[in-house]
Amino acid sequence: MMIGNRAVGDAHPPVVIAEIGINHCGSIDLAIHMADSAIAAGAEIVKHQTHVIEDEMSVEAKLVIPGNANISIYDIMERCALSEKDELVLMRYVQSRGVIFISTPFSRAAAERLQRFNIPAVKVGSGECNNYPLIRYIAKMGKPVIISTGMNTIESVRPSVDILRAAGVPYALLHCTNVYPTPPELVRLGAMVRLREAFPDAVIGLSDHTTSNYTCLGAVALGASILERHFTDSMSREGPDIVCSMDPAALSDLIEGSRTIFCARGGEKGPVEAEAPTIAFAFASVVAIRDIQPDELLSDENIWVKRPGGGDFGVLDYDALIGRKALAPIKRGYQIKRAQVAVDFAAAATNQE
Repeated sequence: MMIGNRAVGDAHPPVVIAEIGINHCGSIDLAIHMADSAIAAGAEIVKHQTHVIEDEMSVEAKLVIPGNANISIYDIMERCALSEKDELVLMRYVQSRGVIFISTPFSRAAAERLQRFNIPAVKVGSGECNNYPLIRYIAKMGKPVIISTGMNTIESVRPSVDILRAAGVPYALLHCTNVYPTPPELVRLGAMVRLREAFPDAVIGLSDHTTSNYTCLGAVALGASILERHFTDSMSREGPDIVCSMDPAALSDLIEGSRTIFCARGGEKGPVEAEAPTIAFAFASVVAIRDIQPDELLSDENIWVKRPGGGDFGVLDYDALIGRKALAPIKRGYQIKRAQVAVDFAAAATNQE
């Protein structure tokens, strides 16, 4: 899939999404400063959260207090939401720095705002993964869609996938655990693998709420193409998502680490061409370990295997040489030559390449 001008998928280095989210606490100046910090640390994509409170939550939301806060979810979002004007300023600033801006709409009105902004892709949060009416609305935008799948099963994800497939939009599925912060034992990277098996046409990744980069790096080894973590310019700031956020140093490390692991993953077992110089000295050949006279039989007492490789007989030939007759003198410490031994077998893998 393409997110703006960034190709994302198995053939490309993983992309790290720096989610500012609501860490700016409603301040456009702080939002821009955080975006600056993320961009300076190497972020290719900066993500926001688009909250239009009156279209997002009912009055009952004022009674719901998240596990990582001491005030209601309604109050949190009302306090942290950027106005359309301010969010547009943020998007244009990020784009002016040559970085991709995307956001998560939490309501129909928020999706309409992002449609007006003409963002290159839409991120759907875990809470909206099974909000099929909203998924249908977002799919009509015709933009690539990234869905976090926390708190959902393969079967509850499937209807959203069917909607996106029917709309013909590229999509990505991110495994996620919505515990803030998430202890490692609840991450369950195997669930990301199950998503890939169930939806082979999806781009797969991880939206992570742990307190380090370790699980994201593990996800890359298992095939993740998208990594998402909350981002803050400083871990000393207050806010419900700060504890599971990464700072600029962690973001830079994650980008570098994910690219390194991407380069290292895959492949088949066997020697590579670059190992040839090492093979030349590391493998062994059959060698005389004492002087051997003509007509003497080769045995464990007079031959053994020693470095380097490249001799007429390699380690795979050793057993077949036992009991063979020497045809000529063989000097102690030297590799045994084919002309020195009476053999009637084809030497096996002499150079072991």
